[in-house]
Amino acid sequence: MLRNVVGLFDGISCGQVALQRAGIEYDNYYASEIDRYAISVTQNNFPETIQLGDITNWRSWDIENIDLVIGGSPCQGFSLAGRQLNFDDPRSRLFFEFVAIINELNPRYFLLENVWMREEMRDAISEVLGVQPIMINSNLVSAQNRKRLYWTNIPNIEVPTDRGINLESILEIPAEEGIVIRPKSKCLRVGGRQSYDRHEWDSIDNTHSRKLTVLECERLQTLPDNYTTGISNTQRYKTLGNGWTVDVISHIFSNIENPPSDP
Repeated sequence: MLRNVVGLFDGISCGQVALQRAGIEYDNYYASEIDRYAISVTQNNFPETIQLGDITNWRSWDIENIDLVIGGSPCQGFSLAGRQLNFDDPRSRLFFEFVAIINELNPRYFLLENVWMREEMRDAISEVLGVQPIMINSNLVSAQNRKRLYWTNIPNIEVPTDRGINLESILEIPAEEGIVIRPKSKCLRVGGRQSYDRHEWDSIDNTHSRKLTVLECERLQTLPDNYTTGISNTQRYKTLGNGWTVDVISHIFSNIENPPSDP
């Protein structure tokens, strides 16, 4: 059993779902999150979660004996899309809060998730964290294409086996007769001018499309059905787009070796 786990930029706490799915027990889960809708989803599903608030106030946190720290820091400044501001973007500076917390808490394990990015950005993060990332596309364990980088000191991480899950298999509303559905959904995410389009699927000839339902988006993230109930659909879409593909994270967690017992 892990003693204490800290989820930074915790969102809707996909990390806790992943720990459960990997069969890893823990004493306490501390979450740092500021979005009230995401916090509401977390507390609805994991009412014993200890909310810590804003990550920039971490020096006031009274926590110790941390075995695992996980997080996906805001990625807008790292992405190949957009302005490519590298570490000058204030949102990307939060990465260094993640690093400071790792150095202070000295957890047995850590995991950082982020988007696919330019090589020089990737190398800079790797140099700071002391590990090289592994790229895993969520399409191996789900019905969406979603390439992400994972930096972790959890040993022996390999790319998961392709489960062969296609988009049609997770649809709540079946496609109309004659429509040929594309094999995988576009990457589920939010923000920018195309936030609406990012919740759509298209036929293979791009002549038919419809907006994915919230339930279908939950399934794209391999979350339990109705995990995000209790907030508006607008916020459900947003929090899901900002979340993790749970089965990728549980695959990584499954390599945690001999979780420590209480001292």
